[in-house]
Order: sequence, then structure tokens, then C-alpha cells
Amino acid sequence: MLFHYVTAGSGPPVVLLHGWPQTWWEWRHTIPALAGRYTVIAPDMRGLGDSSRPLAGYDKRTVAGDIWQLMHGHLGHDAFLLAGHDWGGPVAYALAAAHPEAVRKLAILDVTIPGCGGDFSQGGRRWHHQFHMTPDLPEALVTGRETEYLGWFYRTFAYRPDAIGPADVAEYLRTYTRPGALRAGFAYYRALPEDAAANAETIARFKLPMPVLALGGAVSYPHGRGRGTETEESLRRVADNVTGGTIPDCGHFIPEEAPDELNAQLLDFFAD
Repeated sequence: MLFHYVTAGSGPPVVLLHGWPQTWWEWRHTIPALAGRYTVIAPDMRGLGDSSRPLAGYDKRTVAGDIWQLMHGHLGHDAFLLAGHDWGGPVAYALAAAHPEAVRKLAILDVTIPGCGGDFSQGGRRWHHQFHMTPDLPEALVTGRETEYLGWFYRTFAYRPDAIGPADVAEYLRTYTRPGALRAGFAYYRALPEDAAANAETIARFKLPMPVLALGGAVSYPHGRGRGTETEESLRRVADNVTGGTIPDCGHFIPEEAPDELNAQLLDFFAD
């Protein structure tokens, strides 16, 4: 598998994991802020961005294994700081659960952990979860209409609809219109039952020991799609040392809607 990632800066390593329908590009405002103190590594996760698109392996334990091979096997880091947004959050959780000795601190942004006991799909308000899990139909309906479909998420899941501008949308569409990209993105959702079962087994015997920062976008339905306090509530079910809260005037896309607030919180949290 070919794995694309971006690096910047020097110092202790920090890994930033993106969500859907995004790529490493969602961290464009955070990478410069962290690079003065840290070596920042922002990969495109399996199947997304400029990484290759295998037919299988989109359960979050497998995707987390990709990140571990990148960080430990390829780059040679025994320990690192870790942040994940959207699907990057469950991947980050799976990585921290598999290698708690390696993840020094963990930040999770506007997502909950499948299988933690909460309602991942918010009683159906996140309607696209079930749609994306449906075999074949999303690909049939969205192919050729990526601009309209993905653009709806960039506008509607943000409290600040201008936070993801035309040039940013074009960068995301550059990769999401490539062969196999929609399938790979929907595969993250289709693995949800497997993820929930795997996490429930882990949670029943083990809570994350490292410090965890859990942040949600404060503005939810109908004017945004932030999860509010749900992220902190979820992480308290799966970790022992959690601090958290919400980002005001922000929906789902925290790294792009509120980069200054996020960067300040990450710099404070990651500091020794």
C-alpha cells in the first residue's frame, strides 16, 4: 500500500488524523502552529487523499495499524502525541488502545467512540451514517455529483460555512473524485458495526491511561453539526484521565472553523 503523508517542523512527534470528507489538508492551519515545537506528521488515511485505496481493511483497528507502521516501522518513533478529528478520532482511539505505551497524549475532536455506550448516530440525525453503510447505493447516486454532495457537508456541518473556501473544496474534490475514493470513504462507515463490537470488547477490560483532551463544536442542529459535550462524555467512558469542553461558535469542522482556539488548546495540552 502506498501511504501519503506530510511532515513539518522539528521536535517531539505529533500525528494529526483527518476525517471524512477531508484529507490531511484539514490541518493546514494547525500544522504551522505546531511545527515550531513539534515534528508534525499528517497522513492521508487508508483509501483517502493521495494514499492508495485497497478494497478492504477499513475497520479502525486496521487503519490504526497503518498509522503504527508509519510512525514506528517507517519513521522509527517509539512514542508520539496524537490527535484525531471525525473518523480520525476512532482511528486514534484504536491506536492508543493497541499501543498505550506509545501514545503520550491523545486529543479527540468532535466525534464519539463507536461502542462506548453512547449514540454514535444521534438517533438518526446523522442520517448519512446509514446511507453510507448501504451497499453500492451511495456510489451510484454520488458519482459525478461529488461537488454537490460533498459541498453540502462542508457548508452544512459547519457553523461558519465560509471556513472551507472554494480552493479548499477544490483540493478535497481533487482526491474524492478519483476512482475508488467514494467507495473507500463509505467503507469507513460500513465498518462501523465491526468497530463498535471491537471497541466494546476493549472498553470492557481496559481504559486508556494517557491524558485525553476531548473537544466538540458547540453549535449543533439546526445551525451546525457539532457534537457539543458528547465527545467529552464519550471519552470519559473509555479513558481515565480526560479533560474536555466545547469550542464556541463552531460546528463540526473544528480545525478549519476555529483554528486559533484549537491550536492554543493543543499547544497547552501537548506541552510537558
